[in-house]
Amino acid sequence: QVQLVESGGGLVQAGGSLRLSCAASGSTVRNYPMGWFRRAPGKEREFVARINSNGDFTRYADSVKGRFTISRDNTKNMVYLQMNSPRPEDTAVYYCAADTPSGSRYWGQGTQVTVSS
Repeated sequence: QVQLVESGGGLVQAGGSLRLSCAASGSTVRNYPMGWFRRAPGKEREFVARINSNGDFTRYADSVKGRFTISRDNTKNMVYLQMNSPRPEDTAVYYCAADTPSGSRYWGQGTQVTVSS
């Protein structure tokens, strides 16, 4: 069983910065690829970023490439999303996710990010 708890959301001005954190429980979570997704009002949940288990490979949605950075600290079972130069269209609930080898995906409860113009 994996539990994920996001934090760090809030109100940020466009062009500012914000860092989201995801605390993961379970000793084996460090072996899982993890990612961030988001759901904007009235839209489907969409992929934002992904990082492999040892942190040496990352992938981003085109809409955030060059502005957001995903990272992880396996010694602390933490995953982060550094959001630089956010835009109003980045306003959404952001979710942390962990993918197990069996194909299951665990989700956190989400954290709200609001970007003001």
